[in-house]
Amino acid sequence: MRLRDDATYDNLHPIKAIQPALAALRDIAQPAAEKLLYLHGPAGAGKSHLLQAACHAAGVDALYLPLAELAAYPAEEVLAGASALQLLCVDDLQAVAGRPDWEQALFNSYNLGQQAGSAMLFTATLPPRDLGVALPDLESRLAASVVFQLPEPDDDEKAQILRFRARRRGLGLSDETTRFIVTRAPRDLEALLGILERLDEASLEQQRALSTPFVKHVLGW
Repeated sequence: MRLRDDATYDNLHPIKAIQPALAALRDIAQPAAEKLLYLHGPAGAGKSHLLQAACHAAGVDALYLPLAELAAYPAEEVLAGASALQLLCVDDLQAVAGRPDWEQALFNSYNLGQQAGSAMLFTATLPPRDLGVALPDLESRLAASVVFQLPEPDDDEKAQILRFRARRRGLGLSDETTRFIVTRAPRDLEALLGILERLDEASLEQQRALSTPFVKHVLGW
């Protein structure tokens, strides 16, 4: 699957809640690093960004699998050859929890990857024991992994992230306008960043700064 160009470590504002997981992901290529990590949290917590950033950092020897998009495909075909890679990133594990074909294929990939010294990263909305995994061997491996909980950013953290991403785009965003956007935007962080992209395009097209009146005009607020 194609990675988002902007889903990199450099484009990630390291709020306090994600720092332990971020450190573990950055170290995963080291010989002594933990090779099985599990990140869980709600939508908008940054799970997909972290996994894609890990794949970007690993280069060609990595594979990102968004299971919410791939669950309808045969598991063995999707995972064919994956265990030979340095890094396998499995996003949205909840999409296939309870599916015998997928669970067995993932367990097989884990075993083969361990023999090869590969690393495997999982994300899901729930911790391992609450996910509803039916295959006992897979559930026990996930439960024994290094687990990180990623909470949804609060409004202050969303404001920090929004300003950070605006600066990365070369946009000026005042505290007042940032707060205006955060308090009116959908709660989901991805939706908030989608709004920033829309504002960036409008600002470029109309050659306008991102003032609060301009934001109101573009978004119809």
